[in-house]
Amino acid sequence: MSVLLNARELAKSFAHRSLFDGLFLDLRAGDRIGLIGPNGAGKSTLLKILAGLEVPDSGEVASRRGIRIGYIPQDDQFPAGQSAMSVIITALADQPLEPHEAETRAASALTRAGFTDPDQDAATLSGGWRKRLAVARELARQPDLLLLDEPTNHLDLPGVVWLEKVLKSSTFAYLAATHDRAFLRAIADDIVEVSRAYPNGIFRADGGFDSFDDKRAAFLEAQDRQREAVANQVRRETEWLSRSESAQRRKSKSRIGEAADRRAELAELNIRTSVNRAAGLDFAGTGRQTKKLLSTEGIAKSLGGKPLFSGVDLILSPGTKLGLLGANGSGKSTLLKLLAGTLPPDTGSVTRADGLRVEVFEQGRTSLDPTVSLRRALSPNGDNVVFRDQTMHVAGWAKRFLFHPEQLDLAIGALSGGEQARVRVAQLMIRPADLLLLDEPTNDLDIPSLEVLEDSLAEFPGAVVLVSHDRELMARLCTEFVGLDGQGNARAYGSVSQWLTALEAATTPTTPTPPATKPAASPPSSTKAKKLSYKEQKEWDGMEAAVLAAEEIVATRQAEVEAAATAGHAALTAACQALEEAQHAVEQLYARWQELETRRG
Repeated sequence: MSVLLNARELAKSFAHRSLFDGLFLDLRAGDRIGLIGPNGAGKSTLLKILAGLEVPDSGEVASRRGIRIGYIPQDDQFPAGQSAMSVIITALADQPLEPHEAETRAASALTRAGFTDPDQDAATLSGGWRKRLAVARELARQPDLLLLDEPTNHLDLPGVVWLEKVLKSSTFAYLAATHDRAFLRAIADDIVEVSRAYPNGIFRADGGFDSFDDKRAAFLEAQDRQREAVANQVRRETEWLSRSESAQRRKSKSRIGEAADRRAELAELNIRTSVNRAAGLDFAGTGRQTKKLLSTEGIAKSLGGKPLFSGVDLILSPGTKLGLLGANGSGKSTLLKLLAGTLPPDTGSVTRADGLRVEVFEQGRTSLDPTVSLRRALSPNGDNVVFRDQTMHVAGWAKRFLFHPEQLDLAIGALSGGEQARVRVAQLMIRPADLLLLDEPTNDLDIPSLEVLEDSLAEFPGAVVLVSHDRELMARLCTEFVGLDGQGNARAYGSVSQWLTALEAATTPTTPTPPATKPAASPPSSTKAKKLSYKEQKEWDGMEAAVLAAEEIVATRQAEVEAAATAGHAALTAACQALEEAQHAVEQLYARWQELETRRG
């Protein structure tokens, strides 16, 4: 396939810290690549360089002439006063489109993203709907290559599944940086990891995430064997160099130079092998043997007149691993606050065991003071930390969470999101608990840290209630689930997939609606208007049904694209072409509908 973009010998450093050096990367038409790497390895920086938003210290990025590159950042901000529609139309200003063509394309992108009110103020949208709008904006621009930086951030599980379908049915190439393992498995044919653990800071393998995991392990094992071999060579050369001066004079100068080269190679290999480690996360329980730690009976809660849930009955015992499922705004965080005792239920009761010790990981890590140093955040009252009855220096405690001694005096606000997440976990670990209430603890954590967190929570002897959009963590850890539908109902489920299936059945053929800042526009009326001819009125009356039928065809074509993904290039190309035609038909119907609506006044 043709090369869309190639990066050659890229290097980038910040504050004397090298992110990568000599990095090579080719992106071709049809590429579906997942980008992973430890926190702070430079994934976001690399994406910005590829998008032309940041300049490398050295090296170059060359792209095919006329290519359209789309970029979706981690955080989605929109100017105040701009509607969702105007955000997209503004993004299309550099394309040779007539005004009605831009409006049609924008309307189609918004519909595909689930928006029902195109005039909604973009700045007032929730985080999940801002992410949908950011995706819709780039889809409308019809990129050849799309770069996505943590695209699942702020999306709820239904939103993540929606984004998976968008990417899997796309005809453009993409490079998506993410720590979501289930998302990677769904959308990536190749995996690229950015890390100092590899020569030139990058490792690429085809075959999806599971295949990548095996190939990476084999590479790192071979690299470790190489390090041991070089270490043995260095030891032998060191012994030789330590002999008498007369013996050294009889040896060639080239051998002395080779010994120096071996030492430099060993130093580099030592750095690489030391990088490949995860934070040491380990939660401590109190050892309480009480059968019931916490129970609820018929609890219900409404906010702003909107019912969130009702009739929730729970029993949390040592070893309970409960997952809370629901779209954004359905009440998951509110339910956690009821369990923590920081918010009372409207009805029902919450019973806690005497002296129950509860620790909460709050969404957004809001309890962290950004002005406090890392040293004081980890050890508020001195330079020592007590964990499991053992005392250690704060520097050693920080090292357990992959912090360097020179970071101890940095303000929390200067740390990355993943580093702040590790700080919050470190704070919770030194306080033994009976019950852990975790609200999106996986946000910004890299994959090695996620896996360690998963193992630690599985071994935690107390009860865990978890809210997370990381399906893999939820599926592996939780043994029971409660799903909230956002309309006041709560129901038990056996798995994440069972809840997603039930949610899809409940919402088909409608799509989720973002919280509106003004009443949504009324659906088209069937009242006959004087400005339309009889034939046009008949066409207008049947337009809604025609659009629904056309969108069903699009859904069918999307499924065909997914099925053709493993059937070869020719079949995939044909399926993608059919999908484009179906989407174009929907766009034409919306344009015609808008035209008739305008004529009706």
